Amino acid sequence: MSAVLTAVSALDERILNSYAVSTAAEIELVMQNARTAAAIWKQLTVKQRLKRLAQLEALMLAELDQIVALLMNVTGKVKTEVLLAEVYPVLALLRYYKNNAAKILACSPVYTSPLLYPQASSRYERHPYGVVAIISPWNFPLQLTLNPLLTALISGNACIFKMSELSLPVGELILQLLAKLELPGNLVQQVIGEAAVAQQLIDFRPDLVFFTGGVTAGRAVMARAAQHPVPVILELGGKDAMLVFADANLERAVKAAMYGAFSNSGQICVSVERCYVERSCYGEFVTMLNTAVANLKVGHGTEADLGALTSLKQFEIIKTHYDDAIAKGAKASSPLELHGRYLKPVLLWDVTHDMLIMREETFGALLPVMAFDNEQQALALANDSEYGLNASVWSEDIEKAERLARQLQVGNWAVNDVIKNIGHPGLPFGGVKNSGFGRYHGAEGLRQFTYTVASVTSRSRLNEEPNWFPYSETRYLQLRGFIDVLFGPGTLLQRIARNWSALQAFRAYASLNLRQHWQNLLIFIRHKTS
Repeated sequence: MSAVLTAVSALDERILNSYAVSTAAEIELVMQNARTAAAIWKQLTVKQRLKRLAQLEALMLAELDQIVALLMNVTGKVKTEVLLAEVYPVLALLRYYKNNAAKILACSPVYTSPLLYPQASSRYERHPYGVVAIISPWNFPLQLTLNPLLTALISGNACIFKMSELSLPVGELILQLLAKLELPGNLVQQVIGEAAVAQQLIDFRPDLVFFTGGVTAGRAVMARAAQHPVPVILELGGKDAMLVFADANLERAVKAAMYGAFSNSGQICVSVERCYVERSCYGEFVTMLNTAVANLKVGHGTEADLGALTSLKQFEIIKTHYDDAIAKGAKASSPLELHGRYLKPVLLWDVTHDMLIMREETFGALLPVMAFDNEQQALALANDSEYGLNASVWSEDIEKAERLARQLQVGNWAVNDVIKNIGHPGLPFGGVKNSGFGRYHGAEGLRQFTYTVASVTSRSRLNEEPNWFPYSETRYLQLRGFIDVLFGPGTLLQRIARNWSALQAFRAYASLNLRQHWQNLLIFIRHKTS
């Protein structure tokens, strides 16, 4: 009898459903079926794929309230958070690719020198990998499953996804939505389980693995995939810095810090987890933050700002970071309070870089604040991290803010805004350092779900090429002269003049369309150099 996972509501711990864990034999069959579906799907043009997927937008809008209700139950998010952070990003990405994917994935001709490749054309094409395995996390189960899944489908791949064991009803929802589209059978399938099932899925050798999650799990995925080998895209954690300068709009920066740190109760990979404030406005800023934190509401529905913790296991890390900071001298806006699954947000100030809360990913509703004295120190503090996902710089001097932002060791940055930049469907998203590698969203993200095939087509009617056998000393000298004409010192006329005899061997090699031009050029050069 196979094992069973039970899905529980993050709002009230009510049992939502039970799901059988996928066996190895079932995963193997899923992979076989996916390969069959991928062979059918890739034959469609990008526009044909988009046409079949476009109906998803109308389906999601028609069932919007039901989707929101389910996501609230599964994740504990407040209602507005589900709408803005789960549903909107999927609709925005789908609309962006609807308008741009065909152009992004189009065959690209490349200039080909008629001297080196006479009567030849060159180009490169994007081909789908085949079967993409998507392993998604519990913090944004709809967005962080559907967005890479849709990207893979638009690129021509079949998909197998594995949700977090905390998010299984969302996987069920995704399958129900996609079942209403005109897609080949088994184009999108789900496997169910914990880490062992993810390992088995990788062992059945998908053609690409897309993983979103923590750095420890990301390393395990990468190590497993390397055994086969299978390429991976890793979107891992963050420790995002917010740099606030004295010339910033402090009222806006305070409100942004609240949203950046406490949205989804801090359970976001791009949460503001480190706030650095210029010393001249540090005291004022901390006072404003304290007032703002006190006004935040914790609960559910449409009135609350912070919802429940999706994973109670995460509270152990949050508490460890809080206790460590207090023990090392940080001040707190309040004690750390967890009521059921609802965590009261806490502001910490006078923190230092030897505290865990400034070194490790917290993934919870804590906002640490630290002062800096100048630009150089602000940059050094922000870059003093193993992570490099997102960051923000706050100043009304836009030129200064952008100059500093470009020196941050991150994959993404924003000036005078937080978090929202990663939702831009046209911008590639991903990290550096321990925040992973590879990108999704935008043109670059779409292409990452394909591989490049380069091609050269010759239309030459000659029976041989000058680089073919047999070799000889004479041919070596001719080719040496030809290389000197192309790359040697001096003007073109000088290079041709000193290699005139060698060039005679290549007259037949010139493009038939350019032969007369080549002969005329030789006559002209002979006349000029005689």
